[in-house]
Amino acid sequence: MQTSQHRIKHLLASLALAITLPLAAHAGQSCEQTIPEASAVRQQLEMAVRTVERLNASGADVAIIGRIGQDLSKYHQRYSHIAIAYRDGQDWYVVHKLNECGTAVSNVYEQGMGQFFMDSPFLLEAYVTVPQPEVQQKLRAAIVRPQVTRMHEPQYSMLAYPWATRYQQSNQWVTETLATALEPQISTREQAQAWLKFKGYAPDTLQLGPLTRLGGRMFKANIAFDDHPSALRFSDRIETTTADSVFAFLQKSGLEASHFVIQ
Repeated sequence: MQTSQHRIKHLLASLALAITLPLAAHAGQSCEQTIPEASAVRQQLEMAVRTVERLNASGADVAIIGRIGQDLSKYHQRYSHIAIAYRDGQDWYVVHKLNECGTAVSNVYEQGMGQFFMDSPFLLEAYVTVPQPEVQQKLRAAIVRPQVTRMHEPQYSMLAYPWATRYQQSNQWVTETLATALEPQISTREQAQAWLKFKGYAPDTLQLGPLTRLGGRMFKANIAFDDHPSALRFSDRIETTTADSVFAFLQKSGLEASHFVIQ
């Protein structure tokens, strides 16, 4: 078995490779150019090593993984962002949707597991759902070119309404990609959302007052509310596709075979 030190070196090599292999563009990271502390980088790489080892031990080939990129506890949420992870030999890569430099434009990217935990996370913790084997097989086929961007909408909003198509946020891309993977006849986002409704997916409702909404819309290019129904928006109820709600759906629907938390 490889030592942790060897695994970290291997992840660094994978990280360098993954940076050159975006699926749709060459951006997606924060515009802020900061030099991370060596101790933080090591902790993030060690987290990636633990995640890869646990994924390999699970026997999975495809998983859905969530991270705690920001503190959402005031909204009663734990995980902020999900991605589809897949195995390539003993290595794992993630495919996910990211917006560019805090803007309202997004793309779909492939990254090494090390890079997945290097985006200044609030807390180094991951939640992993291992789908049923047949779901894994279909998801794997859905995240290769050109299918991987089939459900992608470049116009990004962090709080996109789950039942509209004007915008799309990161977790929403995962659920809609899952829908088209499991129902090949789906060809539009509207159809993917109808499938999710039929299967029982329920978004979470965040309580956001008018001042919070106004501040977000005025000072954040990647937050919009004009796709939300007025009746919900003006009663301070913002429905969106949260990571927690996706994990709950995967359990309830029977699409999940198992899940575990990595810290």
